[in-house]
Amino acid sequence: MSTETPAFTKVYTKLEQITRATCTLRASGIMNEEMALVDGRPAQVVRIQNDRVTLQIFPGTQGVATDVDVVFLGEPPTLRVGTDLSGRFLDAYGHPIDNGPELEGKKMPIGGPSVNPVRRRQPSELITTGIAGIDLNNTLVTGQKIPFFADPNEPFNQVMATVALRSGADRIILGGIGLSNDDYLYYRRTFEDAGVLERITCFINTTDDPPVERLLIPDMVTTAAEYFAVEHKEKVLVLLTDMTLFCDALSIVSNRMDQIPSKDSMPGSLYSDLAKIYEKAVQFGEGSITIIAVTTLSGGDITHAIPDNTGYITEGQLFLRQNSDIAKVIVDPFRSLSRLKQLVIGKKTREDHGQVMNAGVRLYADAANAKTKQENGFDLSDYDERTLRFALDYARELLAIDVNIDIDRMLDTSWKLFATYFSKEEVGIKEELVKKHWPKGHTDDKDTVQ
Repeated sequence: MSTETPAFTKVYTKLEQITRATCTLRASGIMNEEMALVDGRPAQVVRIQNDRVTLQIFPGTQGVATDVDVVFLGEPPTLRVGTDLSGRFLDAYGHPIDNGPELEGKKMPIGGPSVNPVRRRQPSELITTGIAGIDLNNTLVTGQKIPFFADPNEPFNQVMATVALRSGADRIILGGIGLSNDDYLYYRRTFEDAGVLERITCFINTTDDPPVERLLIPDMVTTAAEYFAVEHKEKVLVLLTDMTLFCDALSIVSNRMDQIPSKDSMPGSLYSDLAKIYEKAVQFGEGSITIIAVTTLSGGDITHAIPDNTGYITEGQLFLRQNSDIAKVIVDPFRSLSRLKQLVIGKKTREDHGQVMNAGVRLYADAANAKTKQENGFDLSDYDERTLRFALDYARELLAIDVNIDIDRMLDTSWKLFATYFSKEEVGIKEELVKKHWPKGHTDDKDTVQ
């Protein structure tokens, strides 16, 4: 954020109150969410009561005296949008952190309202991620908003980088919220080595940056996404990680303003704060914005206020978990759900997709029941034994996050596993699809399967 004082701007020099994150003064003609400089530090208006104005100071108030200069900039936070956003790594204010030039182009205010419902279209386009556990069982649609629920120790940043590289989107906008320097460098190195920077823009806040600056990242990201989706009619995929740290920053500001906390120390406005971001997902006539956002879980607690509110807003969830049987992280087919997948499965994908998806998850569920019987000392049937062996291969070849193949190959792999471990009747797929896709040369006598 530039610290230059605009010409002919009134300078206020008396602060009435200073908290750990905010300051209050008397001023007139001020807009809500207007940006300001307090002793050269970037700040934003968060409350106006008559002529009493409260400013949130992003770097914090430590060392700020009551007689410092306060300069209001006359506009909310803005981002300069243009084609030079391509391949850039920027901070929470939209300034370069990649040693490149400052952005040019027109200024756009960030954090505006979501898209007018009149302009929204029914989502109908497939967006692939290259990850079999998503594209096969939880297929995503352009204009969808969906979170990745994961424990903090899961490799979700690697998954997001894979999605960025393998995605069928025209444009990727990454919002890194509270990234470690290692994770930031991982993203940067991965994108540079893959030679895909021309279609990627990254807004990064690291653990070395003030936590309150994280509140700007999602709005910067969605503003850039709206520019490319509307002006260039591109299919834009927004990746946000980690929204739990964004919510923690909300909590920090709320608590330091002495607001009464709600559940789990979160502000009472949490639902609205999240919805304002997620509702930016939209399908236009041509361009679109799809949002995938990581939400880390504390101790796997899905009932915490952050995932709980998120689940009400978004259209499903993707759930990462460690599969100890194959020593890999998988996309859990039981706890994951894409509520819009029926809009593209069998319409934008092969006609057997829906039947194969349902059969695979059902047989995997039968394996889970068989494992419970085994753990409780019950005898297993031949079918139980086969489902357990199927589950290992199904998880290893289709659910693991390191499986990066196209959807047709996912379906062919599923048919191969069905034919290896089960009869046609046990799989329970329509006869006309079985005739067309059942692998040739596979016996239907499963008593010989080892």
